[in-house]
Amino acid sequence: MRPSQIVPLVVATALFMENTDATVIATALPAIARSLGEDPIALKLALTAYLVSLAIFIPISGWIADRYGARTVFRVALGVFMAGSLACAASNSLAGFVAARFFQGLGGAMMVPVGRLVILRSVPKSELVSALAYLTIPALIGPIMGPPLGGLITTYLDWRWIFLINIPIGLMGIWLASVYFENVREPSRPPLDVVGFLLSGLGLAVLMLGLASTGRHLLPEGVSWGCLAAGIVLLALYLQHSRRVAHPVIRLDLLRYPTFRAAVTGGSLFRIGTGAIPFLLPLMLQIGFGLDPLQSGLLTFAAAAGALLIKLVGPRILRTYGFRPVMLVNAVVASGFLAVNGLFTAETPHAVIVCVLLLGGCVRSLQFTCVNAIAYADLEARDMSAGTSLASVAQQLSLSLGVSFGALALEGAAGWHGRTAIQAEDFAFAFFAVAAISALSVFAFRRLAPDAGAEVSGQRRSEAVS
Repeated sequence: MRPSQIVPLVVATALFMENTDATVIATALPAIARSLGEDPIALKLALTAYLVSLAIFIPISGWIADRYGARTVFRVALGVFMAGSLACAASNSLAGFVAARFFQGLGGAMMVPVGRLVILRSVPKSELVSALAYLTIPALIGPIMGPPLGGLITTYLDWRWIFLINIPIGLMGIWLASVYFENVREPSRPPLDVVGFLLSGLGLAVLMLGLASTGRHLLPEGVSWGCLAAGIVLLALYLQHSRRVAHPVIRLDLLRYPTFRAAVTGGSLFRIGTGAIPFLLPLMLQIGFGLDPLQSGLLTFAAAAGALLIKLVGPRILRTYGFRPVMLVNAVVASGFLAVNGLFTAETPHAVIVCVLLLGGCVRSLQFTCVNAIAYADLEARDMSAGTSLASVAQQLSLSLGVSFGALALEGAAGWHGRTAIQAEDFAFAFFAVAAISALSVFAFRRLAPDAGAEVSGQRRSEAVS
């Protein structure tokens, strides 16, 4: 194989490891909670810690690669991800497990974005499309394999092996990167916004820690509220700071573009609802319905399989109807499928659950395709990198908020019935609540112009031909 083919495969391997790891752990959450002696809802901190770490460090990944070389940073990122995996496997407390997941997220934040940068700078433009196509394979297959793999390992081995399987993959990635990657770097680059990075990073970290730790988990209630207040203050200070510097670490001024603003605000609301699924669904199937992790994983993988199926017809739907009509209708339909999860009971036939999850995965994937594409419809080429950073931060934060809100709704339902332990009937309210948040995205998409993103969707070209 030519180096231009091997480089994307190495990056795809890292992406596969990251995506599989994220979906494997969701299936194993109840088993991990039992092993650590914690309430399963407390494990929301492990999911949010990883996502918040991604949100903090992704914006500076490109600058660090330009400063130290993409090959060097990619190899270090793989090493950090593996070290975080080992720390997760060795954890014996909730606090240690959460800290390990945050450290693992640091590696993930540098690993995939820098890998994409290597591809863009080392692969000839004539081969760029096929090279980037390699990245879509692990992004789709990883979430499909993750739930059954996590269920298999948790049921027949020990949950700690979920993280140990990352080690041989990571070592192979480091070796291949050493052989085939060039240590490309940018000779001229803007100065790093250190103050902005500290304000935004600390603000996001303590804000999400305060939100995720509510409900009597890890921190006293007063400390959780203090973290929420401190996070809001720090982010407000960052907002003022970003208006005074030439190169802020996160460029909020890009929200002046209507399509980008709709993608960030509407997409975030939609992801808050759907981000709760990997947390709520395995808990409902295992704790609520009494399934073992393998049975749970063999059901939940259907949602990722649905996402793979829609990739075949999604572009055709957009060319026919355009972004605005598809996003408006699909937001309601996808939210409806999310709410239907709350109607499942232990007696619901598994075939029905699989069908609902499959169709729900299809419509959610179509919405994500729309949001990801329209975000860059009106951005100038010079703003693409900054736009990608802001969109990535918003995506990770909204997924983290989804886990936190789903857990709060679940605890609230149990508390309403006078219980501290969750039961099967509590999940209905939680799914209805997060579905309502997803549906609110309609109001952001309604503000789009009727022909918004017509050039990106291909609708404008189709009209010209006709």
